[in-house]
Amino acid sequence: MNKSRKFAALVVITILLTGICQNVLAQYDEGEDPLYIPEKRLFYAGLIGGVNFAQVDGDNFAGYHKFGANVGGVGYVQLKKHLAISWEFLFSQKGAKSDIVRQSPADTFFIIKNYGVTLNYAEIPIMINYFDKRKSHAGIGVSYSRLVGSNESYETIPYLPLDLNKYPYAKDNFDLIVGAQMHLWKGLFLNMRFAYSITPIRTISPPVISRASKQYSNLWTVRLMYLLI
Repeated sequence: MNKSRKFAALVVITILLTGICQNVLAQYDEGEDPLYIPEKRLFYAGLIGGVNFAQVDGDNFAGYHKFGANVGGVGYVQLKKHLAISWEFLFSQKGAKSDIVRQSPADTFFIIKNYGVTLNYAEIPIMINYFDKRKSHAGIGVSYSRLVGSNESYETIPYLPLDLNKYPYAKDNFDLIVGAQMHLWKGLFLNMRFAYSITPIRTISPPVISRASKQYSNLWTVRLMYLLI
């Protein structure tokens, strides 16, 4: 998907969300029970902070050994008594890490001593959520991520110089996400989420590191959320 199509898709999503919000504002029933806090509201917002446990499929290093930050803000718009749309603005760190010595999957002459990559994203998830009577909720959705920085390192025996600029990571990425929020106290929630990239984060991989040409990100996230307004 080229940049113009991605931009057009984001514009369409924005228009649809605007239409939904306008429709909800026109039809909102003041008699319904609130979902989040004691006062009856249509819109809710808060802060999120937690940790990503990430790995990359296609890099020959299994395990969620890469830890990264997942912080930002969240907003909700109530559609019905038990249904709401949420969106977030996040700084999210993904990637992979391995300190296990192993042979190169592409050339057994080389030993990979360690490997790591940190991918920093500005991320916007959009989800549809269902609430139970205790205010806990589960949701599913998609997220758009923009790569704002990356750092990749490796060590081989014998040493093999690689120009990692020849194997760039994609600037834009889309993920499928599912998650659940457990209501703890007042506006405080505990969240667990799983995300898997729909589009590859890299289409050309360093040959000594991986046999696969395409790589995909997947991660578990554990966070706390507090709704302020």
